[in-house]
Amino acid sequence: MNDTSDRTRDKTRRIRDAAEQVFAEAGFRRARIRDVAERAGVAEGTIYLYFKGKEDLLLSIFEARMEELIHGVREAVAAADSPQEQLRAFARFHFSQVERNRAVAEVLQVELRLSHKFLKAYRPTHLWTYLSVIGDILDRGREAGCFRADLDPHILRWAFFGALDELAMQWVLARPARRFSVDHAARQVADTFLQGVVLVDPTRSQPQEAP
Repeated sequence: MNDTSDRTRDKTRRIRDAAEQVFAEAGFRRARIRDVAERAGVAEGTIYLYFKGKEDLLLSIFEARMEELIHGVREAVAAADSPQEQLRAFARFHFSQVERNRAVAEVLQVELRLSHKFLKAYRPTHLWTYLSVIGDILDRGREAGCFRADLDPHILRWAFFGALDELAMQWVLARPARRFSVDHAARQVADTFLQGVVLVDPTRSQPQEAP
């Protein structure tokens, strides 16, 4: 039973890895299951034993990669010693994954948005879990008295992630010569965000109104 499970996991991973490359190279709309099968070294019919179709395969890539990102970002954040540094660690990790895994980033940043199922019917629980890491950092900052308590945490985590996500999209779409430094982007996004959320005067729970 274990050998069968291991073989199934190995073949599923091989198909998923092949699909990442095919989707990144050809685009999700133009990619064909037969191209994925050829890249994975399996029969075309074999893919349908594990996935319902191309969209199901795309969503499987998303789920698998998000699980890896969640694990990785939690480790990166845990190594930082303050809420401010944890936000910076989150930004650095997010951009580092885009730079190191460009094919994966292209699939998640560009091709995933072409999936009708993802946009209309899919519940991206893995994405929400990823966002909850930002929410936890913000909660710790408020509890420690270093982040403002008057700001909506739901809006804040989407605003922070939205900035990272949009810049990651721009990096993926840009030609190599015009790509910006991901380290610089991480620092600038985190620093700009922190300027708005850090409680400058810890004796006040809300920012002082302008005269």
